[in-house]
Amino acid sequence: MSNLRSTISRAGLGAPAGLLAAFTSLAAAELVAALVRPAAGPVTVVGGAVIDRTPAAVKDFAIRTFGESDKVVLQLGILALLALFAIVLGVLALRHRRLGAAGVLVFGIVGAAAALGRPDSAGAGDALPSLAGSVAGAFVLYVLAGKATSAGSPSGDDGTGGGWSRRGFLTAAAVTAGAATGAGVLGRALSGQRGQGAVASRTSVVLPPPASPAPVVPAGAQLKVAGIGPFTTPSGDFYRVDTALVVPKVDAGTWRLRIHGKGVTRPRTYTLEDLLARPLIERDITLTCVSNEVGGPYIGNARWLGVRLADLLAECGVKPPSKGGKADQLVARSVDGMTLGSPVEDVMDGRDAILAVGMNGEPLPFDHGFPVRMLVPGLYGYVSACKWITDIELTTFDTYDPYWVKRKWARKAPIKTQSRIDTPKPFARPASGTVMVAGVAWAQRRGITRVEVRIDEGPWQDADLAAQDTVDTWRQWSFPWKATPGGHTITVRATDGTGQTQTEQRTRTVPDGASGWHSVFVTLP
Repeated sequence: MSNLRSTISRAGLGAPAGLLAAFTSLAAAELVAALVRPAAGPVTVVGGAVIDRTPAAVKDFAIRTFGESDKVVLQLGILALLALFAIVLGVLALRHRRLGAAGVLVFGIVGAAAALGRPDSAGAGDALPSLAGSVAGAFVLYVLAGKATSAGSPSGDDGTGGGWSRRGFLTAAAVTAGAATGAGVLGRALSGQRGQGAVASRTSVVLPPPASPAPVVPAGAQLKVAGIGPFTTPSGDFYRVDTALVVPKVDAGTWRLRIHGKGVTRPRTYTLEDLLARPLIERDITLTCVSNEVGGPYIGNARWLGVRLADLLAECGVKPPSKGGKADQLVARSVDGMTLGSPVEDVMDGRDAILAVGMNGEPLPFDHGFPVRMLVPGLYGYVSACKWITDIELTTFDTYDPYWVKRKWARKAPIKTQSRIDTPKPFARPASGTVMVAGVAWAQRRGITRVEVRIDEGPWQDADLAAQDTVDTWRQWSFPWKATPGGHTITVRATDGTGQTQTEQRTRTVPDGASGWHSVFVTLP
């Protein structure tokens, strides 16, 4: 019985020893990453590697299920798995200290490999945080496992035997936890200081008035209907869908944009000051994410300020394919290594494709691409809306597949005609009488000319359209429904400026955006 109690006691100490080793490893890595490059932290690089290798259908499920919290869920999942393995290694180390410590080093090697394999890797230095953290964690596990073994032995139970006592183990564990916490806090503080320069640079940016202001939004573009959102989406409410686990904090003073590649006769590198000194245009543009399900939330309308991208390309000698240009694809690269491919013809066909520096009257928020992002009206974001852009390469679709195309998404993705019911909400129980049904419809580059509503399997009826701003923005609509008691299904469909009515055929988001009619079920007393 004594031996059994001793074994159980040791096992009970192995788990906290493993967890403390993992905590120490992460804290030490955080500190080293703050000194090397914050984006090289092990959780960030391993999380990025997981995202890169996740099938498109799984990513789509994560976005659909967790929304903009998908990255938080991923990081928590990584930490949970790390904790589980740490417990296993801690218990293993009670019998095989070197083997347990070696297991921690393996995790460091995995993290280092993930860091070096990232598209935005800055070189060998990115491996240091994971390696340094694993060495610290392995040392802690080796020492604590030895103390735990002695503390769990009969001679150590009362603290008077020849081995390390339980009190000694707890003291060592407390010291380790304190030191690791201090290292983690210091690392976070140093990382925060490194980001302060970028924050200060954004604060100092003064946006000049546009040479071409946006047209005044018609007074009737915003419906006065409870439950429908604002015509212009506030920046803080604008959707965010990307693969960045840590939002890049780019210093405006050091930011550069390089334009080069096939058919570029005059390669150029631009600073933010260069762009701000040029004639700027201001436009209302509705952006849509290809991961937006039918009736989904990943769409927003904002007022953007920026430089015409076609002008910059022409300045560099670029011609569209229709005029003899050698390149048919523009590959935009972000500071975090993301690549998006846009048709050169679309970028240079006269639409307001821009390199945006402002959003809703202010410099771009960091979440939305500060200091500069790209926008191409009429294309889903994954082929046009590169945030934190730093490089534009002209190439061909046959030569290069960008990030999402490698993951089975379509090379070209014009936005589909869609409509959404914003009120009443699904499964609502509105009062009897006239129920105002309202929402938005969009078909960027084509505009919306008609919206129809159907109650159950009845006839389609025309909704009232709000005033249209431009063909590049969404359009609100409303329908006063004389509701009758019982359960009812409300369905909506839209027709764009070409006369094409959105299809009933329901498809998922992969490979080029969802389609189908949006409907909600409501019950009236």
